[in-house]
Amino acid sequence: LKMSSQSTVPSNSQVNGVNSGRDDYRDKVDDDRNHSSESSELDETEDEEYFDESHQPKTLIIHTGTRMKTTSAAAVAKSVPARRKSSVKSYSMDNTGLLSKASAAYVDQGFESRVLVLYTGGTIGMKCVDGVYCPQPHYLPRAMRDYPPLNDKAYIDMFYANETVKPYCLPAIRHMKKRIVYWIVSVHLEVVEYQPLLDSSDMTFDDWIRIGKDIRKAYYQYDGFVVLHGTDTLAYTASALSFMFEDLGKPVIVTGSQIPVCEVRSDGRENLVGALLIAGTFDIPEVTVYFNNKLFRGNRTIKFDNCSMDAFDSPNMQPIAQMKITIKVNYESIFRSSTMAPFSVHNRLCRNVAVLRIFPSIPISTIRAFLQPPVQGVVLETYGAGNMPSRRTDIIEEIRKAVQRGCIIINCSQCIRGQVDVHYFTGKVLIC
Repeated sequence: LKMSSQSTVPSNSQVNGVNSGRDDYRDKVDDDRNHSSESSELDETEDEEYFDESHQPKTLIIHTGTRMKTTSAAAVAKSVPARRKSSVKSYSMDNTGLLSKASAAYVDQGFESRVLVLYTGGTIGMKCVDGVYCPQPHYLPRAMRDYPPLNDKAYIDMFYANETVKPYCLPAIRHMKKRIVYWIVSVHLEVVEYQPLLDSSDMTFDDWIRIGKDIRKAYYQYDGFVVLHGTDTLAYTASALSFMFEDLGKPVIVTGSQIPVCEVRSDGRENLVGALLIAGTFDIPEVTVYFNNKLFRGNRTIKFDNCSMDAFDSPNMQPIAQMKITIKVNYESIFRSSTMAPFSVHNRLCRNVAVLRIFPSIPISTIRAFLQPPVQGVVLETYGAGNMPSRRTDIIEEIRKAVQRGCIIINCSQCIRGQVDVHYFTGKVLIC
């Protein structure tokens, strides 16, 4: 169910108070990695097996740098090495922007920002086989490791040579030197690849639940999360996760591409780098969509173009951030929780929800069949500002019966811009 959400922006004093409290809470949890309740939760769910709607088992594949092995999100979280600090906080780059080995010893890892990448599938990691794009297991992580714009191998060899799970490292960004290099030396990511990889057209409720659980298990080990996803149902996933996550205090960014990342003209590299930079350096504790240099609120985003790099838009809300020469962030539009409760995931989703689009002369038999049990919720797509054919009393009566038996019906305009408002009698008739 893809819904729109209006958020109330708190005052500056409220934001500052909430932020300081949340930072204290997060610092406490980050320092206490052996927290008893968290450890017990991870131990209980570490070997949990996932199933989709066809009851097919699914696993996680972790790329260690030299081999692949089956694992879980909890195990990945436990394998993250402790942050090491040195007394020197300076560094230098070569002319490609990569960390030189001669200067690597001067990097202070205490200023790293760590991002977990969940690779679910989609065009971004596909390979052309027999003239069509299809998912290729292990292809994307291997290609990324040897691609300098996405991985500074010198940095990894210097600081993570002995680690079982070798992360990736973005090269330093010159115009963001203070944000990334000094305060956050580099953005590290570990890529967790889902098995099997999915075209987003095959995404189900179970996959949303799986993503949510994986983020919850690894939540306290990372500063942000990036979900690589196919574009067809990307907006659905972002919207669902935004309602599943409660008291989220870290960025969760969903992104993908129109052309695979290893193609010459791919938009995937820019989308991936942009998502990582924002997830690792900005305090935007929301589920968002990053595409074509724009960051949108996840539950306000639609895919409106299937043949352009500018595939996504948020018609009724300005972007939260835009990647220009510098990154422009609209801080006033960021949603922040008004509580300091621990992060939680709601994974009990109602599957008896559907979308009903009204059209001229729609048969009453269609309406009647559509609203029968077990349907518990309906998004009713109406004309204009939420208008229904007022002379169709048979439709109004069927809607009234459904509401009386407990079905939740939400009136949503078929227009991509504007809002539902009772300006006309044809809209007021829906107020039962």
